[in-house]
Amino acid sequence: MSAVFDENCTACPRLAGFLAQVRTDFPTYYARPVPAFGDLAPRLLIVGLAPGLHGANRSGRPFTGDYAGILLYQTLHQFGYASAATSVSVDDGLVLHGCRITNAVKCLPPANKPEPAEIRQCNHYLRSELQALPAGTSVLALGAVAHAAVLMASGLPAKAHKFGHGAVHDLAGGQRLYDSYHCSRYNTNTRRLTTEMFQAVFEKIKADNG
Repeated sequence: MSAVFDENCTACPRLAGFLAQVRTDFPTYYARPVPAFGDLAPRLLIVGLAPGLHGANRSGRPFTGDYAGILLYQTLHQFGYASAATSVSVDDGLVLHGCRITNAVKCLPPANKPEPAEIRQCNHYLRSELQALPAGTSVLALGAVAHAAVLMASGLPAKAHKFGHGAVHDLAGGQRLYDSYHCSRYNTNTRRLTTEMFQAVFEKIKADNG
């Protein structure tokens, strides 16, 4: 069953309550479920965890205006997916080519940690996004939570498809899932994820798709 994205969704009480407080604390912020951004017919779908407080939750666009977007958009530009190397705001003119970015959970969670029930509740949106992709499309999961959400949306068992940076998995719809550590400030500052490691995943996607 397909699910049309609802920017006014309040299906998760904890998240809806938190967003209501955020709108009070930061009245200029977008502070609603954040829609996907990019090409409507992508060759690559990137799946993040959830909007960041001062990033997508502020701007209304995935990975826009916060630290996690720096490495992502630099790399997308380097590999020809983005018209610019930085993503600052929804009106900065940035365009994605052959790429679309979404999140496993569309609303900002407290402490950047969605609960399992919230991931399940939001999963029908991701399922619809995956079902719209033709066979042969690449899907890049940024982090273990995004990886698990993609498997859930695809109806695949998590135990048979373990997350690992650089790992590759075939999805039921003929798409291929690639794993990367999330490009968060913590991961890049601790060098759990380096620029070279992130670029290597994109090189693998490029090589596999000619």
